[in-house]
Amino acid sequence: MAFNFRPYVRLAVLVALIGYFSAQALTGERGLLNGTERHQELAARRAELAELEATRTELRARVDGLSPEHLSVDMLEERARVVLGYARPDDYVIRQNVS
Repeated sequence: MAFNFRPYVRLAVLVALIGYFSAQALTGERGLLNGTERHQELAARRAELAELEATRTELRARVDGLSPEHLSVDMLEERARVVLGYARPDDYVIRQNVS
């Protein structure tokens, strides 16, 4: 009397698939148990975004100061000194060696 495994093969494959997808739902990259890691990464990304937005706002103000519509004499003078390498007699010049 030979035992026939044929009817149980489909059931075994189905149980294996359910087990695999259940494990992935719990412990996978976007699983239920990894929520705290995602929240920490989201907080870090939001902090980085706030820093980049502040930098962008500062750069936008500098660009607006040099635009023809809103020309800032102080900003223009500062850029001219940097580009041309000039300094007033009462300015302190700190040279940096860039390698």
